[in-house]
Amino acid sequence: MPMSEMLRSQYAIQVEGKQFIEEREGYQKEHYIYFTIPAGNKEMILMEQATLAYFLRENGMSSVAYPIRNINGEWFTNHGNGLWMVLVLEDYSQASVSESTGKKLGDIHRIGSSFQYEPKAISSYGTWRKLWEEKLTFFEEELTRQAKEEAASSYLSEVMDVLPYIVGISENAIQYLRESEKEQRILQTDQGTVAFSRWSTFGKSIIWTDELVYDHPTRDIAEYIRFSFLHNRPDTEINQFLNDYQNYQPLSVFAWRLIFARLFFPIHLYDFLEEGFQYQDFQRLEQLIKHQEVYERRLAKFYEMTGVDVSDWRIPMISWL
Repeated sequence: MPMSEMLRSQYAIQVEGKQFIEEREGYQKEHYIYFTIPAGNKEMILMEQATLAYFLRENGMSSVAYPIRNINGEWFTNHGNGLWMVLVLEDYSQASVSESTGKKLGDIHRIGSSFQYEPKAISSYGTWRKLWEEKLTFFEEELTRQAKEEAASSYLSEVMDVLPYIVGISENAIQYLRESEKEQRILQTDQGTVAFSRWSTFGKSIIWTDELVYDHPTRDIAEYIRFSFLHNRPDTEINQFLNDYQNYQPLSVFAWRLIFARLFFPIHLYDFLEEGFQYQDFQRLEQLIKHQEVYERRLAKFYEMTGVDVSDWRIPMISWL
């Protein structure tokens, strides 16, 4: 049974056509576009994300794809063999990708910081070190187990060759974060806010409910810069983003150190390894490892590039980068 039938029977929506927006399939009716997302085993997460989505929308963020209830007043709908939630986006034609990325993110963080309740299931605020330590331990143990128990593929052999590097740089990043957590030079803008699981925004204009988290605002700033490093975006573009952002949300010394720590921790490599449990891409693995040298060179010059005076601000550097 197609999703359009679920929308008709469970939401009283007779769709008029389909279109893809930011790689998501949408069903259109007049100036509304509806999207279905799987909800199985994620009900608590999605409801916390829904709360943040409505908060953003109620405070002036119009480009939010937010959840709606079905005809029975329920947020989740059984359909086929799964459980679903429906998001609606209004007036997509008015969504603009031309707005400064830094300004838009600064607006989101400014609004999100006034949210009074810290979610439980989707909050990573203040827990990066614990999460990174858990991620490192899991991947080290799981990949080692696979190497011992399964027939060694060329992909897994390559992963095991690079695993000591990933472990080493991860431990260094965790230590840098541990020291940074002692930093006392903070601002009001260091409180928790609405953030995103992975923020890049290149060519994106929609705030999707199922991408929302609650975290320190530097999460999104670091992920934007990580994306820029990985895709060879120029330093001038990164600095423009940071300048635009700081016109709305100034960064503390503590925040700068968190940004560097998050860039230092190889989240992009862990994301790839996680995908590799389902789909092994040997060529992309080689490209990522080769590009890691470029990434490290840019990271080594991060503070210099952004104009942060590490000597004056007494910010420690990583000597081997």
